[in-house]
Amino acid sequence: MKKFALISVSDKTGVVELAKKLAEKGYEILATGNTGKMIAESGIKCLEVSEYTSFPEIFSGRVKTLQPTIFGGILMRRDEENDRKQAEENNVNPIDVVVVNLYPFPEVVKREDIDLQTKIENIDIGGPSLIRAAAKNYKYVSVLTNPTQYESFITELENGEVTLETRELLAGAAFAHTSFYDTLIANYFEEQFKQPKTDIRINLKLQNELRYGENPHQKAFLAGDFYDYYEILHGKELSYNNIIDLDAAVNLVLELDPNSCSIIKHTNPAGAATRDNVYDAYLEALSCDPVSSFGGIVAFNEPVDVKTAEKLNDIFLEIIAAPEYSDEALEVLKKKKNRRLVKILKSEVEGGYQVKSVSGGLIAQDKDISKLNDENLRLVTSRNYTEDELAELKFAWVVCKHTKSNAIVYTKNRKAIGVGAGQMSRIDSAKIAASKAAEHGHDINGAVAASDAFFPFADGLEELASKGVTAVIQPGGSVRDDEVIEAANNHNLAMLFTGIRNFKH
Repeated sequence: MKKFALISVSDKTGVVELAKKLAEKGYEILATGNTGKMIAESGIKCLEVSEYTSFPEIFSGRVKTLQPTIFGGILMRRDEENDRKQAEENNVNPIDVVVVNLYPFPEVVKREDIDLQTKIENIDIGGPSLIRAAAKNYKYVSVLTNPTQYESFITELENGEVTLETRELLAGAAFAHTSFYDTLIANYFEEQFKQPKTDIRINLKLQNELRYGENPHQKAFLAGDFYDYYEILHGKELSYNNIIDLDAAVNLVLELDPNSCSIIKHTNPAGAATRDNVYDAYLEALSCDPVSSFGGIVAFNEPVDVKTAEKLNDIFLEIIAAPEYSDEALEVLKKKKNRRLVKILKSEVEGGYQVKSVSGGLIAQDKDISKLNDENLRLVTSRNYTEDELAELKFAWVVCKHTKSNAIVYTKNRKAIGVGAGQMSRIDSAKIAASKAAEHGHDINGAVAASDAFFPFADGLEELASKGVTAVIQPGGSVRDDEVIEAANNHNLAMLFTGIRNFKH
């Protein structure tokens, strides 16, 4: 009996070599369009699907493989007498190998220079159907959906026969391939046509398995497009905790003015500063809490020069991230063999969903990409702020936004000097921030303070006033706002309401 292999691919990597091996093993090659042309031009005997089915490609190629002759050959059960009889009656030959990958919708959908109709034309219809049919009939059919599968498949083919175990693995990969593809299409249509959300679909390509998770006994995996955002230039593999902290450091520094530095430890700022150059920004950020900064993650939003690199080498740091490094800076920084050096590939914080697992499911929300709008800032106290205070309050607000709740942040001269994070009581956060500032020699007198949520009572504001702050920024919205405002007026503080809460759990 003749053996047939069907090949119809968008990504043609390695397809000629595969077709050659299949032909050597006695398979007759069926192919479509450009795939068939490429195989034939390589000197391999190849039969066009339209010729095999005696039905032409129609509608500009929209219909070419959607034929009973093709699907019958894939789906027939070789060991069932009735299937074999019907195949003979209808001139259907078994197709034992299906090599298909899909139109590049995942790449096309991301491009803003391509119109809607062109994107829709890049939605493959016949391809997913062929893949699913072959995967369903894995007992008899091998389905290849990725060029990375070809080498091991050829090796097994040359050693005799493709095993059932291999066909099972290929079938699982095939359904994963079409599932990923369909998820992208469904999400795009929901967004494009403003459909109500009915499902949370998470179907990201696995990038790599990590050494372990938050703790050594937990497995961890990295999926999605992480490496579109970060390029690892040097150092050992990033861990789960490294990646979480790296993203926190970069998201903070990208919201600050140019020539800023952030230092993150366990997702909280151990320092942040803006100066005229990255060297001074790093020194000032480090001075906020040099003890906690040890072993931290440092991020810049401007290129790192050799002078800064030499200073960075003074202490142990897990990761350094920046948009660029001078050649001399890289040479200096690479002297620390295990420390990771990361290049930031995107210069803006992007939206999307933030997802966490809960018992029985997932909880998802939009990422917090909120920004202060000057029009929405509301002065609520008798004393007005100065222009310097306003700039300082805006800086403090960004740092506080990236601090775990309950959060209080003191800043002075565009530099964090005290950070209180993750406390059950807001007044405790204020006290801890003040204690940290005093521990490292910072004078809060004349500083400003930011709170990620409103003060439920006036005592929190009283605590800030007692430390000598001159201005406060907070969301407002408490039922006791009047009491808090009165306390601010009694201490001659300027206070701004933002109307935005930045809880971070």
